[in-house]
Amino acid sequence: MAAGQKSNTLVYAQAKKALDQMKYEISKELNIDTSPIQGDYWGYMTARDCGAVGGHMVKRMIEAAERTLSQQAVANVQAGFRAGLANQNNQNTTNPNLNLNTLDQHY
Repeated sequence: MAAGQKSNTLVYAQAKKALDQMKYEISKELNIDTSPIQGDYWGYMTARDCGAVGGHMVKRMIEAAERTLSQQAVANVQAGFRAGLANQNNQNTTNPNLNLNTLDQHY
């Protein structure tokens, strides 16, 4: 594909700057020579180098997404637990499933 042609569109245009910065940071960490880059055109880079940068970018984005999902899951569990405690305190009734005195009757 020639310089200046784009086949894909950005979902969030605001992310372009952050992704470009990430691309250059990863290439620096991998000790990849970025001197062949002209403007924002990476076409003169080897496929191996571009693939390594892209692969590491995807790996980091997946790690960030997993981290975010796990934090959301923990927050949801904590919120549910707090809501359950608040509900139990407001009702002043005990849950028969949580009554330790009747535990041996069920099992």
